[in-house]
Amino acid sequence: MPYYMYVALAGDDKISVLTIDSHSGKLTPQAEVSVPGGPFTMAISPDRRFLYAGCRETPQLFSFQINQANGGLTQNGTVPLESWPVYINTDRKGRFVLSAYYQGAHAAVHPIADDGSVGGPPIEWLATAPGAHAMQTDSTNSYAFVPHIAGNGPNAIFQFKFDENTGRLTPNSPAQVELEEFLGPRHFCFHPSLDVLYFSNEQGCSVSGYRLDTATGTLSLFQTITTLPEGYSERNSCSQIQVSASGRFLYAPNRGHDSIACFSVDSVTGQMTATGRVSSEPRPNALCLGPQDKFLFSAGQDSGRMASFDVNPDSGELTPLEIYPLGNGPTWVSITELPG
Repeated sequence: MPYYMYVALAGDDKISVLTIDSHSGKLTPQAEVSVPGGPFTMAISPDRRFLYAGCRETPQLFSFQINQANGGLTQNGTVPLESWPVYINTDRKGRFVLSAYYQGAHAAVHPIADDGSVGGPPIEWLATAPGAHAMQTDSTNSYAFVPHIAGNGPNAIFQFKFDENTGRLTPNSPAQVELEEFLGPRHFCFHPSLDVLYFSNEQGCSVSGYRLDTATGTLSLFQTITTLPEGYSERNSCSQIQVSASGRFLYAPNRGHDSIACFSVDSVTGQMTATGRVSSEPRPNALCLGPQDKFLFSAGQDSGRMASFDVNPDSGELTPLEIYPLGNGPTWVSITELPG
């Protein structure tokens, strides 16, 4: 089945659609879709039939139907927002769009209609704090987490109970994981088989591992490891984070050092070990693993180009492949497999 890549180009007010060769990792442009207002963040529904985009310059949510034959996008909904969403996702059942608001200091839940469209007022418009940077539910769809960066925010992870039937959020107990170190949790991902979450730390320039208590939906920190080489003291921050489907490898980009930090993951404990870094395009804000985790793609927000890498299946080591022109301000990359 064919693989498709969607790239949000905030500076060009569009989403680019590309195909990925599953054997070579080669990208081929297919289409461009106009998205007024600066598309900044995206999410694909669990059934792969719909794509959602949040805009920064004109705060709004868009929904698109994905053509299963050619990956094309057809807009089927839009809703204005009070503030711009720095991050969106769907819940595990694809019934709600979850969003976090960095400057707006809120977390929100929007309903998804039977036709996959998003519209109408949010079910939840919940005040959290400045610096809210992501929101996802766990594998049981019972708990939600909203990290807040440090400095402008409280340097904490807000913990919620999530009702998958109504979309309602209820603060858990404790309501926050308050961090002693100046970390600034930004984005996170779930280990595919362990009750473990990994957070990229924007200010801490590190990755932290947390254990999830599945009975209570609460997190406990067990490890923090730097993404930078020893002695590096220039300006840097971390953005996105990805763990492989096997759970053996983890990747986090450095914005400033302009590299991708690579880690191996213990299959029993979830403990991370740094395995090196590979240079990427300037300000690698967006990161995504490709078909069968054989390739990794990193978009440079400053360069407007995409770097592709081969992923060694045994070590997780990244080997540079090609550089592709994209456009102005690529901020998000989403990849999915379609029937074709």
